[in-house]
Amino acid sequence: MEHFDVVVVGAGLSGIGAGYRLQTECPERSYVILEARAAIGGTWDLFRYPGVRSDSDMFTLGYPFQPWRGADSLADGAVVLDYVRETARRYRIEEKIRFRTKVVGADWSSEQARWTVAVEQTGDDGSVERRTLTCDFLYSCAGYYNYDSGYTPDFPGVEDYQGTVVHPQLWPEDLDYAGKRVVVIGSGATAVTLVPALAADAGHVTMLQRSPTWISPLPGRDKVADQLRAVLPSKVAHRIIRAKNIGLTVAVNQFCRRRPQAARKLFTKLVSRVVKDDEMVREHFTPSYNPWEQRVCAARDADFFRAIRSGKADVVTDHIEAFVPEGIRLKSGRVLAADVVVTATGLRLLAFGGIAPSVDGVEVPLAEQFVWRGAMVTGIPNFAVCVGYTNASWTLRGDLSSRLVCKILNHMAARGYSSVVPVPDGTLRERPLLDLSSGYIQRSIQEFPRAGHRSPWRVRQNYILDAATTLRNDLDRTLRPTRREKAGVGS
Repeated sequence: MEHFDVVVVGAGLSGIGAGYRLQTECPERSYVILEARAAIGGTWDLFRYPGVRSDSDMFTLGYPFQPWRGADSLADGAVVLDYVRETARRYRIEEKIRFRTKVVGADWSSEQARWTVAVEQTGDDGSVERRTLTCDFLYSCAGYYNYDSGYTPDFPGVEDYQGTVVHPQLWPEDLDYAGKRVVVIGSGATAVTLVPALAADAGHVTMLQRSPTWISPLPGRDKVADQLRAVLPSKVAHRIIRAKNIGLTVAVNQFCRRRPQAARKLFTKLVSRVVKDDEMVREHFTPSYNPWEQRVCAARDADFFRAIRSGKADVVTDHIEAFVPEGIRLKSGRVLAADVVVTATGLRLLAFGGIAPSVDGVEVPLAEQFVWRGAMVTGIPNFAVCVGYTNASWTLRGDLSSRLVCKILNHMAARGYSSVVPVPDGTLRERPLLDLSSGYIQRSIQEFPRAGHRSPWRVRQNYILDAATTLRNDLDRTLRPTRREKAGVGS
């Protein structure tokens, strides 16, 4: 049976970053990356719908060790995917990846102080072989989305509809929408990027929303970044731009949290400048919730609003009563005729990429556990997860988590520990792991471990504070070690 010091699950943005950190900060450790899909990229390889792009700036979504050299700060999905793949090639991380290898089980043995990981490997001919391998430490970088399916409500009458229904997560390559009437259901980040992309070729596009979402026009290029990159070495410029954007992101989020009414006025003003129709802004672009209680959507170069002003697209705020053969009947009585309906109705969450960790053969009840430093989980030894920020670039916390894992591994080696597990030093009050009111989070967050009310159990949404504290903590305070002798490999 094969054995590795570390098994990383997922070869997306986080998994590639984890590979780099393991190679550079724990070079003596063997590791492998297990990827269920046939390619590098994770989310960026999965999502292929028109207009898919980053809604975080690439100077912070990109890796700190691999300067972003692209022209756009908000980059197209294909460009982000190329960046991730190039990083994997440059640092020879791709050599450590096993594709079409899905983790279907993981059991920790207290006696042997190691994980037994069950995988399903899919061959070129579609055959599936089940096998196992072992490791000392398991690191899940599979994110928290269900890659197999997105979320679609049960729409009454959808079986009577005579047009095409498609979910963005499973976008057909051969879908022809040129010159057709398209209705996009939803008003989140996916819908905001889909509408202008579809409007370029469709006959007309309507975004149908139950209630408004905060949408902010943002420039696709960072002028300050362009100026700095023109005169400074790329690595130096990258560090300065990254620090600038981190500071700006944290400042905006703190402003929204502490002065919500002022934030509402600011975001409303930004939209009004572009839309130039106060009544439309009040009806369709002024949410009931405050900015950053849910994620604020980014309209690159105001393309979403420009599509509406051009007449190629519009927004309808109403509730669906039922699908009818020719389209969608709303509760107001209006019928939206549609040849194509896109259900941009959200994602499904899936804890740890679907892995259900067990300890000594007993599955760990995840919803009863707490997350330590945003990475390790109580009740599960030698196990960590990579969970990014909800209000900033995923990679910011992702890279911190990978560096923390490396620090833990080196700490264990120095102390002679065979395992560590986080243990609360007192009673913890529960807080949600992902603190947003968005529907896709609220539908499934109860299946995830909890955060606590105080450090190191509190999962903050502030990179500056996390960067200052995550790697500067006494690991022995809240990590319980064991020095049990491990059985030999293959025993």
